[in-house]
Amino acid sequence: MSETEENEQQETGTLPLDAWHRGKGARMVEFAGYWMPIQYNKETGGGIVAEHDWTRSNAGLFDVSHMGQLMVTGEKAAEELEKLLPGAIATLKPGRVRYSLLLNDEGGILDDLMVTNATPWIEGDEDAGTEGRWGEPAYYIVVNGAMKWDDIAHLREHLDDDVTLTHMDDFALVALQGPNAATALNRIMRGVPEQLVFMQSLEHDFGEWPLRITRAGYTGEDGFEISVPAEFAESLCDRLCAEIEVRPAGLGARDSLRLEAGLPLYGHDMTDTVDPVSADLAFALTKKRRETGGWMGFDAVKTLMESGPKERRVGLALEGRLPAREGAEIYAGDDKVGRVTSGGFSPTLGHPIAMGYVDVAHAEAGTDLEIMVRNKRLAAKVVTLPFVSHNYYRGS
Repeated sequence: MSETEENEQQETGTLPLDAWHRGKGARMVEFAGYWMPIQYNKETGGGIVAEHDWTRSNAGLFDVSHMGQLMVTGEKAAEELEKLLPGAIATLKPGRVRYSLLLNDEGGILDDLMVTNATPWIEGDEDAGTEGRWGEPAYYIVVNGAMKWDDIAHLREHLDDDVTLTHMDDFALVALQGPNAATALNRIMRGVPEQLVFMQSLEHDFGEWPLRITRAGYTGEDGFEISVPAEFAESLCDRLCAEIEVRPAGLGARDSLRLEAGLPLYGHDMTDTVDPVSADLAFALTKKRRETGGWMGFDAVKTLMESGPKERRVGLALEGRLPAREGAEIYAGDDKVGRVTSGGFSPTLGHPIAMGYVDVAHAEAGTDLEIMVRNKRLAAKVVTLPFVSHNYYRGS
C-alpha cells in the first residue's frame, strides 16, 4: 500500500460494526467519511441483487451508524426547532415521528431528517403520593451521515442557549427492513413490534441494552430502526441475524431499494440549491405552518408555492437494460428539459429506473422523453412515484 493510500485510509473513519462486517466477508467502501459495507460475499448469499431480493421477501439488516443521531432537550426545544424546520414539532405527540427538512434562507434543502418526540414518561410513586408525569421535552433527530457535522454546526448556531444539543456519537444505528422484520424482531423482543405502527417510536430495555426502536426505514418496506449503545451493537446484530428471516445487507441494496421506493437521497436528489416544492416534498411542510411561517426559508418557499416551480422531481422508467446514471441529460425532442439525479437497474421490476428533474411542462405522468446514455438516446417515460409500492405497516 502506498503512503497516499495509507493516509486516505487513516482519514476514513470506522464505525462500531466495522469488524463485524469484515468478519462476514463484506466488501467495504468509503461512504460519508466512513468504511461501510456495500455488499457481502456472494458465496454466502450476499451480493447487491440477492440482498435486495431478500429484503423484499424476508428481512435485511443494514448498518446505518454513519447517520447522525442527535438529542435536543429543554423546555423551549419544540419552539426552537420550529424556527428551523417547516414541520409541526410542538404538536408532535410523545413517541411520534415526523419527516422534516432543514432549510436555508433561500429555501434550499440543507438536509432531510427524522424527528421523534422522545420526551420521557416518569412513573409516579404511589407510596410517596406522586403521580406520573412527562419529563423535560426531548427530541431525537436522525440526520444524514454526510451532512451531520454541517447540521450540528447549523443547529448550534441557531438554537437558543437554553436548549441542549447532544450528539449521540456513542450509539450505533441499525435498520431491520422487510416483510418479515416484525416476525423476527418479535421472537427476540416479544410484544415490542405490535406496540408500533409506521412512524412511531419507543424506548425498550433489552436486558442491559437500552434501545430506541422506531418503525420506519429507507427501503419502502415495513421495518425498524434500532438505536443501540455502540458496545452492544455486535451482540444485537448477532442476535438478529440468528433469526432465519434475517441476513445482513449493504449500501448497494439499500440504494436500489430506496430508488424503487422513490425516496430521494441527499446530495443527489436534494441539495442546498433545490427547494422542497421542486423536490416534490411539500408534504413535509405542515399545512398550518405553510400559512403561519416563522421558519427559515419560509418567504422563498411561500413564493414558490404561489407561483409554482420551474422544474419538478419525477420518476422515469426506461426501456431496455441500460441504466441512466446521475448527470445524464433528459430530452424532449431536440430540447434538453432536465437531468437525472439517481438511476439504476430495478431488480424488482426488471428494467432501469431513474429519478430526475424536468421542466414542469414535461413532468406529467405518461410523458415520453429520452435520456442520453453513452451517446445514445434511450426512450423513457415519466411515471408516478414510487416505482414499487410502499409496504409500511399502519395498523390492521
